Amino acid sequence: MRLAMMLPASPAPFAEVAARVADLERAGLDVVLVPEAYSFDAVSQVGYLAARTERLEIGTGIVNVYSRSATLLGQTAAGCDYVSGGRFLLGVGVSGPQVIEGFHGIPYERPRSRTLDCIEVVRKVVAREVLVHEGPTVEVPLRDGRGTGLGKPLKLINRPVRPAVPIWWAAMLGKAVESAAEVADGWMPLMFVPEAADDVWGAALAAGRARRSRSLGPLEVVAGGRVAIGDDVPVDDVLDDARASAALYVGGMGARGKNFYNEIVSRAGFADAARTIQDHYLDGRKDQAAAAVPRELLDRLHLVGPAGHIRERVAAFRAAGVTTLMVEPVGEDPVRMIERLREIVDEIG
Repeated sequence: MRLAMMLPASPAPFAEVAARVADLERAGLDVVLVPEAYSFDAVSQVGYLAARTERLEIGTGIVNVYSRSATLLGQTAAGCDYVSGGRFLLGVGVSGPQVIEGFHGIPYERPRSRTLDCIEVVRKVVAREVLVHEGPTVEVPLRDGRGTGLGKPLKLINRPVRPAVPIWWAAMLGKAVESAAEVADGWMPLMFVPEAADDVWGAALAAGRARRSRSLGPLEVVAGGRVAIGDDVPVDDVLDDARASAALYVGGMGARGKNFYNEIVSRAGFADAARTIQDHYLDGRKDQAAAAVPRELLDRLHLVGPAGHIRERVAAFRAAGVTTLMVEPVGEDPVRMIERLREIVDEIG
């Protein structure tokens, strides 16, 4: 099992952030992902990290499939793989209408089709194929009658480091998860409760895997949570600190009836709590929403407690099919936390 980590927001100069990432690499971290949302762009930071690390895979976590053209995503994947010496992975997702329409001014339309088109175009670009693609949301080159009529099929000038770059899809539910299992190299769910993973996603994953090409290899499953290891860890405090974030996702990410995270938690066996959290959050009672997050849910989402308990949680994630454990170290020494987790993961084998 590999260890991955999302790069946290930091007010420090990025040179200092990159130095810490290099320390985490030496401690046993395998993958670092750079988030974007509506913050600094992820790609520039990927390039900087590539120059400061040696072994670590570096990816985007995530870039949306709307604000860059599908072809540019392919150029970006090939370029980042080039500067990292073949260590890049492209994490993609659809974000949401608040960001896509509110920040980028692009209609939030046909998200699954857009993602499928982008993945196919990215693979064609990186494979240095002459780019021709006619999909429901992406057409390259433009057909006659659109634009100037001067467009012609082209292929990437440079020869990429690898003929393919891993693509991880942050799909949440239903047909998107099914499609991710069919065509993506990796799948990045959120609110992943290992004990309930089959109830939430099993049918969609099975349907997608049944159509999966053998050439892609096994699907990488990337999930996890906060990690704090030790007999002296204040478990209640660490889990309580995760309440506000859980309440935001379950209660505030969308409207009633249109919140993927609320549906995930409901399917995981916490339907009554999910409804209460959402009612409080959407009515402006954020503190009460956080207080309504069940302790059992928090304990299952995260890896917090003595080493023996962490071994049990790692084993549970592994049994649920997780191949890359995505963690958020808690405490003043994240490097030591990754070292300890690496030891536990390696002991389990």
